[in-house]
Amino acid sequence: MLELPEKIKSILGSSIGNSDTVGMSEASVLLFEDKVLKIDKICDESENERNVMLWLKDRLPVPEVICHEKYDGRSYLLMSKLPGVMSCDESYLTRPKELTGILATGLKMLWKTDISDCPYHFNLDKKLEMARYNVEHDLVDVTNVEPDTFGENGFESPKHLLDWLEHNKPEEDLVFSHGDYCLPNIFIEDGKISGLLDLGKTGCADRYQDIALCYRSLKGNYEGKYGGGTYEGFDPDSLFNQLGIEPDWDKIHYYMLLDELF
Repeated sequence: MLELPEKIKSILGSSIGNSDTVGMSEASVLLFEDKVLKIDKICDESENERNVMLWLKDRLPVPEVICHEKYDGRSYLLMSKLPGVMSCDESYLTRPKELTGILATGLKMLWKTDISDCPYHFNLDKKLEMARYNVEHDLVDVTNVEPDTFGENGFESPKHLLDWLEHNKPEEDLVFSHGDYCLPNIFIEDGKISGLLDLGKTGCADRYQDIALCYRSLKGNYEGKYGGGTYEGFDPDSLFNQLGIEPDWDKIHYYMLLDELF
């Protein structure tokens, strides 16, 4: 078991945390009665998560930063526990029309956030720079991607995919973006968004960054891709009806491919 920084140990006292294994994050998460401790490697993403959480206070429903310590090569972020349940909870998956409406409302809430003074940027130039680092340092997990991304029907390699992404950049429509708007990262209480988690890539980005990952997450959850049950008769395209838009499938495809390099 990891040795916790003294300041965090003093705050937690004798409380015992339970591990949270939901989601795709490589970080360790310990759940306490009213607090959450996220333990991650020290990196730009863990630093951004803490900073953007502080910046978003009173702007969007995010956890309160209680304490942040760096110790022995790791980031320890102690935050308040969000109310409600993950949007991939069974109670909402069995009500797809309500769920997609809530998720669409959450997207609109993000997009209404004023970005004129936002210091956090994840536009395509930044994301592609991050992706190149991952490719050049062999950090792309090719076993954890969509079936047709690589191989006979896809790209030869992460480098080949990166080259395609760099030469096919779509025009950007910058908004405030969560960056990983997937169902485990959105909490719901009483039919409303009660909080947003995993904010390491949160900042200014194209609105389709969130649309694409939300669509993929909805589709995957309803098809049982992430280990849950399957649900008949749900059309993930209903998300676009709730948003009141005609989907740009080229952009959706692009941003889902970009995410394969993270």
